Parts: sequence; structure tokens; C-alpha cells
Amino acid sequence: MKPDPNSHISDQQLLAYFYSSRDNHWLGILLQRYTLLLLGVCMKYLKNEEEAKDCVQQVFLKAITELHKYKVEYFKSWLYMVAKNHCLMKLRDKQGRTPAEIKEEMTIAGEEDAGQAPHLEKDRQLELMEVCLQELNKEQKQCVTLFYLEKRSYNEIADQTGFSLMQVKSYIQNGKRNLKILMERKLNQF
Repeated sequence: MKPDPNSHISDQQLLAYFYSSRDNHWLGILLQRYTLLLLGVCMKYLKNEEEAKDCVQQVFLKAITELHKYKVEYFKSWLYMVAKNHCLMKLRDKQGRTPAEIKEEMTIAGEEDAGQAPHLEKDRQLELMEVCLQELNKEQKQCVTLFYLEKRSYNEIADQTGFSLMQVKSYIQNGKRNLKILMERKLNQF
């Protein structure tokens, strides 16, 4: 696989270019970046390579036709959720069951297969973290996302957001602590 010649352009910049020009070229770069992620997500749910490849193409089409309707800030997360929901709907249509029933069955199957259990738990925690991340205040959410998910440095975050270096550090530290508290609270509810 050859290196991405656009790797110097962040997802946010590509999204901004797409939204301002409506040129699918920018969206194509983003989709190409996450093709393997999508294939992995689809394989996880569908357990069939050909179906997963078809699903990736359908998710691409959905992104091309739907993305302009929404103001997406974090493309990777949005795309992951679109792919996951698409797979769950495909499974439901195929088997006539609801996504909750399928998820429950996957969890039960995962418990029977000790090798799968850690992956399912990690997926559940990632989904929970994504939900809790949305509950942080805007500044904390932005700084935590840039630092942990996009691997930006304190200086890069300060430059991008206009916050001082001390504010960035504070938002990350407080955001991380609040995220942990929110996740523990939600885990205790179940």
C-alpha cells in the first residue's frame, strides 16, 4: 500500500474543503483513508468478506449522498457509526431481528468464545466513551479529541483552537477526569 500523499491534511481540513466546495474529491481522500477501518468493522459484524466489501461500497455511497446534509466534526467516528448501523440493519433484514437482539446474541456468542470477549468489551467501552465524550463541555471535548484521537501536540491544539497552552493542558486534564467519571457512572447504571 503506497503512502497517502495527502497525509499532511487533517480530516477536519478535508471536511472543510468538502463543505465549502462540495467537491467529492476531498470526500474521496477521506474515504480512502478509512477503507480498511470500514472493512474491519463490516467483517466484525457480517463475518463474510464479500458481504463486507459490498457493505463498504454501500457505506461509501451513503457518505457521498448524506454527508452534505450534516455538519460532521469527527469524520472517523461518524463513518464508524454509519458502517456499524448499516451492518446491524443488514443483519436485521437478513434475520428479521432488531439490532438489540443481534447485539445481545453477539455478546452471548462472545462470552462462549473467550477469545472474542475482550474485543466485545473493548468495543462496548469505546461506544460508551463516544457517548460520554459528547457530554463534555465544548472546550474539553475539542481538546480531548484532538489530543487523544487525533494525536495532536499541546502546541498544535493551542494553535488550532486559539486557547493558551495552560488552557489546553487544563481542558485535557479536566476532560479526561470528567470522561472517566461519566463512563463509570454509566457503567454502574447497567
